[in-house]
Amino acid sequence: MRKQKICRLLVIAVAACFFLPSCAPKKPSGNYVLAVHGGAGTILKKNMTAEKEALYKAGLEAALKEGYAILQSGGSSLDAAEAAIRRLEDNPLFNAGKGAVFTHDGRNELDAAIMDGKTLAAGAVAGVRTIKNPITLARAVMEKSKHVMMAGRGAEQFAAEAGVEITDTSYFRTEERWQGLQKARKEDSLKEANQDNLPQKTSRLGRDHKFGTVGCVALDKMGNLAAGTSTGGMTNKKYGRVGDTPIIGAGTYANNQTAAVSCTGWGEFYIRRVAAYDLSARIAYQGLSLEEAGKAVIKNVGDLGGDGGLIALDKEGNITMPFNTEGMYRGSITKDGKIEILIYK
Repeated sequence: MRKQKICRLLVIAVAACFFLPSCAPKKPSGNYVLAVHGGAGTILKKNMTAEKEALYKAGLEAALKEGYAILQSGGSSLDAAEAAIRRLEDNPLFNAGKGAVFTHDGRNELDAAIMDGKTLAAGAVAGVRTIKNPITLARAVMEKSKHVMMAGRGAEQFAAEAGVEITDTSYFRTEERWQGLQKARKEDSLKEANQDNLPQKTSRLGRDHKFGTVGCVALDKMGNLAAGTSTGGMTNKKYGRVGDTPIIGAGTYANNQTAAVSCTGWGEFYIRRVAAYDLSARIAYQGLSLEEAGKAVIKNVGDLGGDGGLIALDKEGNITMPFNTEGMYRGSITKDGKIEILIYK
């Protein structure tokens, strides 16, 4: 009798909980939002021509519209993030894909990552040289392998087997980036000659040699978040250096319960701060708002000596885009189709 009574009480409790608003499963709100960035750094209006500024804004707008069309039609946040980033990878203005900067050896080495906020599945690639759209390969790693990250030739071999588009390395060469490498090499040689007179944190790594990354965060109609990031790395980098972009939790992170995050800037500092995950954790464990968490993360990166920014989107559709540099290429589009594009502080 006692067991039966307990069972009846449990049934009543479960039924009551189901019908109470606080306990009943929440249905997706149907809201959908998407934000992108094209890198942060020394971006000054006085150094920008009206024509080039218009091109940057057009590039960001094209990426926003690409992702928005997918969300509007009921597509997934993953599809939207990948499509928006592919559009930026194909644009030589941005340091990803076609616009990738050169390493010290005169090569283009590409990194990318993508993460599903619903399942916490993730995929990343580092140091690939022949992949037209690294973000698509990152997604293939997530969905078609048992791994999270692949690098170099192995990643390229997997790309061929997975049907990801491969291109000749000459595709990535642009004259502007090549000249950027020549300038960086010259500055590097001058620094070597005056090493004792330079501050330690800038003696080997010029701040102006970072051309940023591209990234996207998206929320779909089903309430699922996704984040993706892609980069050509740092101009004049050596020794196969890899930054924060492909490291899940450092440059890229997504969790439906908290936020989707894509970072840009001086990668070493984002790795040391585990920046993207730190933003999520501050929401989950400290109860901070998205904006508060974003500001705290960028402050901590700055406190270590790093610079850059991030874009983040939470499950309610709130957006934050903090940065501590002179500018950051960034933009967002909301459910009503309203587009906002910003570059400077």
